[in-house]
Amino acid sequence: MPLFALVCTDKADHEPLRKANRDAHLAYLNDTGCVTFAGPFLDAGTMTGSLVVIDVADRAAAETWAAGDPYARAGLFAKVRIEEWKKVIG
Repeated sequence: MPLFALVCTDKADHEPLRKANRDAHLAYLNDTGCVTFAGPFLDAGTMTGSLVVIDVADRAAAETWAAGDPYARAGLFAKVRIEEWKKVIG
């Protein structure tokens, strides 16, 4: 299966919304079983977005997964970019 990178940028003044949905987001990452790795982008220690790499069948599956993320459902992201990604090192 291909890998897809989700590059998510939070909306301005996002921190309360991110914190309120963090537990559900982390559970989703763990429970869906397709996450290769994930973590937040930081600006001086403040979370400003997310990078998530998932192993799913195709782009449609990646889009469906992204839409189901509790952060996305809560309206946290200003922008989500989904790219097919090939692991070369690591």
